[in-house]
Amino acid sequence: MNKDLTTGKPETVLWKFCLPLFGSIIFQQLYNIADSLVAGKFISENALAAVGNSYEITLIFIAFAFGCNMGCSVIVSQLFGAKDYGRLKTAVSTACIFSAVLCGILMLIGILGCSPLLYLIRTPGEVFADSKLYLDIYIWGLPFVFFYNIATGIFSALGDSKTPFYFLAVSSTSNIAVDILFVKAFHMGVAGVAWATFLCQGVSCILAVLTVWRRLNKIQVQKKPPVFDGSLLKKILIIAIPSILQQSFISIGNILIQSVINGFGPSVMAGYSAAVKLNNLVITSFTTIGNGISNFSAQNLGALKYERIKEGFRAGVKMVWCLCIPFCLLYIFFGRYLLLLFMEKGSVAALMAGRQFLWILSPFYFVVSAKLAADGILRGISAMRQFMAATFTDLILRVVLAFVLSDWTGSATGIWCAWPIGWCVATILSVCFYRKKYRQLNK
Repeated sequence: MNKDLTTGKPETVLWKFCLPLFGSIIFQQLYNIADSLVAGKFISENALAAVGNSYEITLIFIAFAFGCNMGCSVIVSQLFGAKDYGRLKTAVSTACIFSAVLCGILMLIGILGCSPLLYLIRTPGEVFADSKLYLDIYIWGLPFVFFYNIATGIFSALGDSKTPFYFLAVSSTSNIAVDILFVKAFHMGVAGVAWATFLCQGVSCILAVLTVWRRLNKIQVQKKPPVFDGSLLKKILIIAIPSILQQSFISIGNILIQSVINGFGPSVMAGYSAAVKLNNLVITSFTTIGNGISNFSAQNLGALKYERIKEGFRAGVKMVWCLCIPFCLLYIFFGRYLLLLFMEKGSVAALMAGRQFLWILSPFYFVVSAKLAADGILRGISAMRQFMAATFTDLILRVVLAFVLSDWTGSATGIWCAWPIGWCVATILSVCFYRKKYRQLNK
């Protein structure tokens, strides 16, 4: 059901809108967590390392899909808030055409370039074959990744956060079952993990696209809107390109960091692979709530209700801080047991690397969550230069410090310490940029 986010008490509206988004991202993360869990539990520690190693490269492709999601979602939100339904439909079809072309280009690059990338990040020989196999299968499923992201972006733009939740709840739990079936019953190894994700993402994508198609057909317009509009594509790209660059450079940064981690051997790789999945569950949850704040801000910007944007930021910070508390306590006190979910018999080195990673990062979730809430406002009001400045500051600091501190300490602990430093500096920038842009809106 479509929902107008420009009416009602902002805090209540945002909570009701964002909680299903949070549930959705929990199930979305189960895709990656299930892959690592099944690989580590039912195949081997090397298989876990291979899936984790491949995951950093898949994030580059996901970055492009996420950028298309945000570009479409923000512009459609603004048009929905302004009740310009004809251009809204054109924006959707324009985004789909652009995404299809971009997806085709990325598939070609992926087919030709994955092996060089694996060599570039110094993938150890014992995990190279499985890493490449996982990536080869993943690339053929990119159309599902792209169009599912477009569909969920449209749902969010129309104020509907529950429908994507239902799709993900079913598909992600099915993915776990199919993962185990392919690996345990059919003995397909890492290929079984990849094919399970491919099939389940495909089904959820098809269902989501069909539902969006029916939803848009119910919106009445006076005359048939054009299928493509260059001016709308430009507006979409103004949001999409910085979002793509943000996620891409974060992924490239993570790949560079992965190359440093790979130098410490398969055990540290396996520990990091398990721990970073737990970390990404939290960060992606905050990012998704930030995306909800973007939709809320964009609709209210379209409706010229600026005061609600400020109230939305405050409500968003409260929301993410409420999530920080259980995650922080869970990772600090029970991190070892969570890491063992990914390993049948985790080595001492792997467990220690994963636990150190969680101990160092989790207290700073309160910091980075505030940044992601401010980023949500900046995206929603199309303040993309400021958004990019804060994001790249975080990334550059983390990558440079990962190299410097790991060399200085002679251990992976130096790499883990780079995260909090980057988060703190970038959070100060994001919040300052948000406050400045809000004052300009009021004027």
